[in-house]
Amino acid sequence: MQHAGVVVVGSGQGGFQVAASLREQAYQAPITLVGEEPGLPYQRPPLSKAYLSGKAPPAQIELRPASFYVERNITVMAPQRAYQHLVLATGARARMPAVPGAGLKGIVSLRTRADAEALFALLRGSQRLAIVGAGFIGLEVASVARDMGLDVHVVEFADRVLQRAVSTPTAAYLADALTRRGVQFSFGSGAMEFNASRGEVTGVVTTRGDTIPADLVVVGVGVEPNDELARAAGLPVQNGIIVDAHLLTADPLISAIGDCARYPADYCALPVRLESVQNAVDQARCVAARIAGKAEPYRKVPWFWSDQGDNRLQIAGLAEHSDEAVLRGDPACGRFSVFRFRAGRLMAVESVNQAADHMTARKLLAQCTPLTPAQARDPCVKLTALAALPVNASKETA
Repeated sequence: MQHAGVVVVGSGQGGFQVAASLREQAYQAPITLVGEEPGLPYQRPPLSKAYLSGKAPPAQIELRPASFYVERNITVMAPQRAYQHLVLATGARARMPAVPGAGLKGIVSLRTRADAEALFALLRGSQRLAIVGAGFIGLEVASVARDMGLDVHVVEFADRVLQRAVSTPTAAYLADALTRRGVQFSFGSGAMEFNASRGEVTGVVTTRGDTIPADLVVVGVGVEPNDELARAAGLPVQNGIIVDAHLLTADPLISAIGDCARYPADYCALPVRLESVQNAVDQARCVAARIAGKAEPYRKVPWFWSDQGDNRLQIAGLAEHSDEAVLRGDPACGRFSVFRFRAGRLMAVESVNQAADHMTARKLLAQCTPLTPAQARDPCVKLTALAALPVNASKETA
């Protein structure tokens, strides 16, 4: 029987990967990829790095050239209603603070290619940049802006950078590296309002009463999932579209993946929603395999990365604020990892300029290899050897 096909709503990394993986699985029915933005699907991570700095041309960030879609009979088009299975890969949108002046000219966010192109032009014509939010986007933009010679001041409500994402040692190292490059930080302080002159932003008034002069403001305070379509369809939604271990919504004909989906994870007591290219790609492959008749629950180990000047941060797994942090290596040398434990179980590893540690951590987590805090701390313990052992053998050495 000829199937009606699959419609993927959202042409980001996850949506693209569903379409590509379906063809890899020899799926023959029609595939329609529906995108909100014009043009071909592209990568988002370079937007705050190489693309923003002008080092990567538009064609370089496209996931595949136009010929790829033609050869595989994947249609990239406007919305269509008839489908055999619907995949929601609608992503997320940048959150903006609800404070006076938020709509002023010169206040921008960074989420799309159009955002990156606009921000690049603004950076070239600015001298003083204020960044609201010391998350990944904020720190990456700060790094690029300093390379371009701007004065940069970051305002963060928490008491350190990357409060929800990394341990204290990792945060301290990255903040110090940016400080040494001339970036200023104001912690424990948020944006209360934005000052203006002739409709253009001139500064940020903080919740502590300080005024930070700026002719350009980048807001990086997180994102909101694009779950309106699911909500309108009557699907359960709570900080994202609720899906099961197979990434199915309450409707068996609809899946959801990527930044917009909240799924049950082995590392968390409650379902999580992850903003990660890896998560979107792996979830896309999982859904494509299920549609093609090879269903398996989604259990991939999450991983992330961030480039900030000469420093590369890589994270494997998911940690919570209260998890124990075990340092391996010396931050003073600029190469170290932090192993995060919860009740003696390895939950995540943060690696700074230690790609080998990151790859080993992904294996340890994927295999659930037993590792103690003492072993992680001891430089004489060869983690690569532990990761290479069969699981039963690694238990005997723990």
